Amino acid sequence: MLYAILCYNEENAVASWTQEEDDACMARLMHVQSGMAGRGKLGPVVRLWNTDEAKTLRKTNGAPVVFDGPFAETKEQFLGFYVADCADMDEALAFARDLAEANPGLGCYEIRPLRFFGDNKLAGAPQIMAAE
Repeated sequence: MLYAILCYNEENAVASWTQEEDDACMARLMHVQSGMAGRGKLGPVVRLWNTDEAKTLRKTNGAPVVFDGPFAETKEQFLGFYVADCADMDEALAFARDLAEANPGLGCYEIRPLRFFGDNKLAGAPQIMAAE
């Protein structure tokens, strides 16, 4: 089954890291990711741009309205995600625990099973399929 592992942290704290701190964190995360990738169980890994680059389209009774930035006012921001093919929630949680250990500071990882809709193909993108 495919799981999304959503990464949340305080954007300002992460943005304040020096290039060396950021590079060191990314190297630790790449080490954790390499185990899943080596077993062919890691799909897309995405790091989002900061929220000041974001827009939110809010549906209304009339035409949708576009806002600058994320709509929710929260202490932690959604910073990125992983897609991992795990046997079960326990394996997904173990992967998230390893990521959390590699990533300094506070924050959290939200683990959610994925469901596909439509043909799920992006032009030229490698495909990861859930184990049956």
